[in-house]
Amino acid sequence: MADTRLASTLSVEDLTVQFGDNRVVEDLSFTVKAGRTLAIVGESGSGKSVTSMSIMRLAEMNGATYGGGRVLFNGQNGQIDLLSASQKEMRAIRGNEIAMIFQEPMTSLNPVFTVGNQIAESLMLHAGMSKSAALTEAQRLLDMVRLPDSAELVKRYPHQLSGGMRQRVMIAMALACRPKLLIADEPTTALDVTIQAQILTIIRDLQKELGMAVIFITHDMGVVAEVADDVVVMWQGKKVEEGPVKEIFAHPQHPYTQTLLGAVPRLGEMEGEDYPKRMPVTVMENGTPRLIGTEQIQKTARYDSAPILSVRDLVTRFDIKKGLLGGVTHRVHAVEQVSFDIYRGETLALVGESGSGKSTIGRTIQQLQEATSGEITFDGKTFAAMSKQERQRLRQEIQYIFQDPFASLDPRKKIGFSIAEPIHTHRLIASEKDITKRVDQLLERVGLTSAHRDRYPHEFSGGQRQRICIARALASNPKMIIADEALSALDVSIQAQIINLFMELQEEQGLAYLFISHDMAVVEKMSHRVAVLYLGQLAELGSRRQVLETPTHPYTQRLLSAVPVADPTRIRERAVLEGEIPSPIRRVGDEPAILTHREIAPGHIVAEGMENVA
Repeated sequence: MADTRLASTLSVEDLTVQFGDNRVVEDLSFTVKAGRTLAIVGESGSGKSVTSMSIMRLAEMNGATYGGGRVLFNGQNGQIDLLSASQKEMRAIRGNEIAMIFQEPMTSLNPVFTVGNQIAESLMLHAGMSKSAALTEAQRLLDMVRLPDSAELVKRYPHQLSGGMRQRVMIAMALACRPKLLIADEPTTALDVTIQAQILTIIRDLQKELGMAVIFITHDMGVVAEVADDVVVMWQGKKVEEGPVKEIFAHPQHPYTQTLLGAVPRLGEMEGEDYPKRMPVTVMENGTPRLIGTEQIQKTARYDSAPILSVRDLVTRFDIKKGLLGGVTHRVHAVEQVSFDIYRGETLALVGESGSGKSTIGRTIQQLQEATSGEITFDGKTFAAMSKQERQRLRQEIQYIFQDPFASLDPRKKIGFSIAEPIHTHRLIASEKDITKRVDQLLERVGLTSAHRDRYPHEFSGGQRQRICIARALASNPKMIIADEALSALDVSIQAQIINLFMELQEEQGLAYLFISHDMAVVEKMSHRVAVLYLGQLAELGSRRQVLETPTHPYTQRLLSAVPVADPTRIRERAVLEGEIPSPIRRVGDEPAILTHREIAPGHIVAEGMENVA
């Protein structure tokens, strides 16, 4: 057994990948051994995902050519150079011996097939299972990634699941055939910290059981510290540093590695601070690290005036099952009796597990989802009292940045068109010349250039696409932005710049943010107040200091304990979560118990009667 664990599962030798004349990966070499995890880290656009797509031989479908090198894989039939294998040979290997978890779950799942059928397809193709046996195994795999109500979930479609749930479906699908090599491209990006912790444990346990080799592509250095044995650091398509994880964290040699580790937000950094703080960030310029920005306290929240947004007793439910005669039998209780305010210049962070109702609240405020009951007031006027014209203007004044940037950009339109669209829709600028000038300003504001204006979404990395979405949201001069996991696709160095950009805009324009996130370190950095959601209800609400430094509800404590720490020398034993995750799906008439809340300090509200969730 010891010999096989030390054998190289995959050896990449001098790999060069190019799109036309543009080399995106150059002379890249690394080895992954059985039973070990190699993390590939680097900023958005550094060539991480192209490397993984090249190993799977999927990059050429997007127009890539291989300028040289070999990718040697030790599979069931001995060693094979994947770059010279036929697509027929690759089809037998993909999903079976080499599996991949993609970065964007919504675009990776087929919208017209149920979740169960998509997992079963892989098992029927590679493992020769019957349809019924494959569906039973699909249900077991969904249980393994801790998805609630798996028997019902196999019958549902991807659009009926939250982003985090879709990502867990992708992970279940990848692990279905027990591959020799698992390539995980940002597999925990869309996941909240508690599920992320469980998924990392699942991957680690399976790795031990199967001696599976893992390539883990991520920008989350906390995750790298927890899962990786070895690290390859990429910058501008080249490997700049490689070594054991402890060595890389303790003694980074290359300036880029030092910059990357310096930009990592660490939970607890803001302890003792009453307000968010804009911090200087280190950026790479011509291969040299340079510090930009100054330290500045963010005292922008206007608590002396009326809230810009008030939500009172919001309830949002979805009918999902119908009986033989068409009557509704089951409902998803996504949001139940939630109340909060957001003030001008304030950032309210909404945190909680996948499926807790965070995005549903955001979509209801944005009028993308109809509330079942409750009242939403914006700028002193309730939604119910607004005319059609006022509701249309509201779409300009409240902008939404979605979780999945690829799905929210039109693949047929150049990004300059997409950014200008809200300006045209709301007739904000008349002259085409002025619109182009405004688009260029917005692109530069989010770290891109005017040269990017004439490119299409597929020509950008995930992180760059998210910056385009942020630019589009800013185009209509909004009063409030709902950012739904808007930073989750960004590498830490760009993330630090975007956090500062959000704060600068808040200071200049008095913007209010509803910041939906699972990244507690980022929440600590940029929020004034924090609301913790559990199964559609508020577990805790208070200032950032109250909730993060003195978490009172057991569920909030559990969320904070699951946050990965960017220190590979620190080994944390987590309590294994027992029992079923409660499902928000209930039979009609089976109403959830509405929690009562008490104020334990001025502005610090905690739910009672939810102690069992810890």
